[in-house]
Amino acid sequence: MAEIRVTMEVGSDGVALITITNPPVNALHPKIIAGLKEKYTEAMSRPDVKAIVLTGYGGKFSGGFDINVFKQIHQTGNLSLLPDVSVELVVNIVEDAKKPSVAAIQGLALGGGLEMAMGCHARISTPDAQLGLPELTLGVIPGFGGTQRLPRLVGLAKATEMMLLSKPIRAKEGKQYGLIDELVSPADVIRVARQWALDIAEGRKPWLSSLRRTDKLGSLAEAREVLKAARQQVKRQFPNMPQHQACLDSIEEGVVAGGYAGVLKEAKLFKDLVLSDTSKGLVHVFIAQRATSKVPNVTDRGLKPRQIKKIAVIGGGLMGSGIATACILNNISVVLKEVDPKFLDRGVKMISGNLEGLVKKGSLTQDRAKKTLSLLKGVLDYSDFKDVDVVIEAVIEKIPLKQSIFADLEKVCPPHCILATNTSTIDLNIVGEKTCSQDRIIGAHFFSPAHIMPLLEIVRTEKTSPQVIIDLMTVGKIIKKVPVVVGNCTGFAVNRTFFPYTQGSHLLVHLGVDVFRVDRAITNFGMPMGPFQLQDVAGYGVAMAVKSIYAEAFKGRIFQSDLVELMVQDGRQGKANGKGYYIYEKGSKPRPDPTVQAVIEESRKRSNVLRGGKAITVSDQDIVEMIFFPVVNEACRVMGEGVVSKASDLDISSVLGMGFPKYRGGLVFWADTIGANYIYSKLSKWSEICGGFFTPCSYLEERAKKGLPLSSMSTSSSQTSRARL
Repeated sequence: MAEIRVTMEVGSDGVALITITNPPVNALHPKIIAGLKEKYTEAMSRPDVKAIVLTGYGGKFSGGFDINVFKQIHQTGNLSLLPDVSVELVVNIVEDAKKPSVAAIQGLALGGGLEMAMGCHARISTPDAQLGLPELTLGVIPGFGGTQRLPRLVGLAKATEMMLLSKPIRAKEGKQYGLIDELVSPADVIRVARQWALDIAEGRKPWLSSLRRTDKLGSLAEAREVLKAARQQVKRQFPNMPQHQACLDSIEEGVVAGGYAGVLKEAKLFKDLVLSDTSKGLVHVFIAQRATSKVPNVTDRGLKPRQIKKIAVIGGGLMGSGIATACILNNISVVLKEVDPKFLDRGVKMISGNLEGLVKKGSLTQDRAKKTLSLLKGVLDYSDFKDVDVVIEAVIEKIPLKQSIFADLEKVCPPHCILATNTSTIDLNIVGEKTCSQDRIIGAHFFSPAHIMPLLEIVRTEKTSPQVIIDLMTVGKIIKKVPVVVGNCTGFAVNRTFFPYTQGSHLLVHLGVDVFRVDRAITNFGMPMGPFQLQDVAGYGVAMAVKSIYAEAFKGRIFQSDLVELMVQDGRQGKANGKGYYIYEKGSKPRPDPTVQAVIEESRKRSNVLRGGKAITVSDQDIVEMIFFPVVNEACRVMGEGVVSKASDLDISSVLGMGFPKYRGGLVFWADTIGANYIYSKLSKWSEICGGFFTPCSYLEERAKKGLPLSSMSTSSSQTSRARL
């Protein structure tokens, strides 16, 4: 691999080609920043250099500032680790230099990479290069002058959209808006950039400083209208995200007081935001997602993934059709098996409907949808299974049925074929009990809707071969999922960790708390919807199917009631029939159904947990803690048993699988910001009043008493190796 460095070559034409080298995306590491300052200073002092072309190694300009520096700052609190880029490098050395610079862009120019390019006096790019300022996804704002230069190049409305939504554009579109000066082929990008640089230096093309332009900002009154509308949008869409308002503050300063004043304001806000909890959480999630690809004793063995050409899916219901859709969308041939023509026809129609939905959204063309559907073949028997590479079983959660299917698969599939189940709760050893192929049995737990939700929970047993795990991880990446490898137990990592989420909310309601207040408190915390609306949307069938499984597996720490059964008896099926805790009508938002109170009162009577018939008094913070601290407690058990190999896997799973607020960094990261001791003391207090549901586990107790973070799995004295092979 090429080393981190900045090189300079001066051609006979008098143009210095300065190249950023830091594969894979030429991130702006502090060494790169120092190298750019050094090479630019040298170029300015050399009489044989007339102009400069700035580019990136290996067909990529730059993916932006090195995110690992943020991580170091978060760990140390040391802001001096941030080099001065915005004023010293981009303004003083590049933009205000006595020799012009032209950016030669290929592949991508994102974040600090695009900001460097905007500091140049012209930008030449290949048409498909990706351009954007995604810094807000990391809890900060563009910090190298992006909040000032982008509005001056593309106009205020487009710039605020690109920054607030972290929405990249292709260079082809960038040319239309004025961000790019000329589009050329990859073979010509350096040659054309050199000529542009000379033309500017010799007066044949204008010498433009982006920071000093005002022609695209409009009048002050127009700019204020755009910013006012943007602030209202941000308030609605990102209520808990300080970086969005800060971004608008920085833009506004530049509009009102001038570009340089805006750069200084941006630099101050950037430094404030880098140390914010939001930035710490979002950077952690970014790094955690990439860390899922490293699995101890699996990905470090030098194994190469085998080619997967054909996948079979058994069961064409909601999950099976979603899985099949995800596969064919990514050019994998799929055989869909059902038990009779009626069910098969329904499954194929659901897949077709999924594709049509993507066409309506504009993310798929009609022609592409047609070609995609041609990769699907519906069958009623196993005759097409003789050459499949992977089978994913997605039938209902009935153990005898799954065992029978796996016994059949062992006979009809080739010996290399991976035998996967989409079960969300059942122990894999039970599923594969009647086979002799337990080394290739694995869990492929998708989240509904499977063609949209990004998480793939890969579940291994003690017998699953590392090769099979590598292969399924590769399939996950091909179909654009984030694969997280976990160990085998009831509910696996995600559903097991979150089973107290629903039960805690039910317990609160049975203790007299209003059902809709619970949902409001949880959505204000940052979840996409409250636990009762989630149950309406998911359907009550799932809750009833897993009730006995969880009751058996987690004796002594569950809360049981008849609420869901009573809801069904009252003719409520949630969103499926438009009536649950909420009323669902087409074209309008769900609204609370006051008549559900009678069902809740009956369930309260039966459960008899209200002391003296009097409702408990709780704050919204109490509601959040009484629901999420038992979830954290179960996460501690999951970590203590080694069901995950690292705490960050639970963080990314909670964000991608359950909608836990990304800006809080995931479940365990959030818990560590509160502290093990506080969580332990609260759970202990509640367990004295309400019993075993709240009793802290030994993993949590150990960390609370030693003052250790919950994420420090390696120090656990009780940890087994369920997730390690």
